[in-house]
Amino acid sequence: MKPGFVTSYKRLRRSVTAALLGLFLASTANADAYGDVNRLIRANKLADASVKVNSYLASNPRDPQMRFLKGVIQTDEGQAADAAATFTALTREFPELPEPYNNLAALYANAGEYDKARTALEMAIRLNPDYAIAYENLGDVQARLAGESYAKSQRLESSNPRLGPKLALIRQLFIAPTAKRKGAGASNPPAAMAPSTTDSAAGAASVADPGAGKPAR
Repeated sequence: MKPGFVTSYKRLRRSVTAALLGLFLASTANADAYGDVNRLIRANKLADASVKVNSYLASNPRDPQMRFLKGVIQTDEGQAADAAATFTALTREFPELPEPYNNLAALYANAGEYDKARTALEMAIRLNPDYAIAYENLGDVQARLAGESYAKSQRLESSNPRLGPKLALIRQLFIAPTAKRKGAGASNPPAAMAPSTTDSAAGAASVADPGAGKPAR
């Protein structure tokens, strides 16, 4: 997938604890379970991770962090509809958490639903005004929306000399980082990284080129 839309889950456990005013406190056993699933996701052992998640949720069905991890696995397995349902349920049951909104926005963006992605990201930022990655993602979404507008204008008025450079600039924003990573011999990061008790690295999910018409999943 083309990197470009960042998903981050490193603040989830802190956010859960603060938002629920201490009602959700992970025990050592819970922390170990989260860590085990996180390591399996990092190793791309998604089937094994899913087994552990489902086993844990069988006895702890409302645990928001493990449900969040389930959404991460579903995203990585390409189960976009299931992942969206998981994150949407979290936003309804735990509306004070910003991270599920960010993940949901990544799924919307992958589907070319940039207006929905923007709304979700604005909610994430409203919940956490210091959510740097959500601001970055919102900038990306706004750039995609601008690209769609420029492309539509170009179709309607192909002789307009101002539109070509604008479209080229927006495309370059997303093409250049990909080329740089490939040139350095780095592999693309996974579509999502699971949260752990320590800060985890950010992953990336792709969004289609705005100048090529409305993207499809």
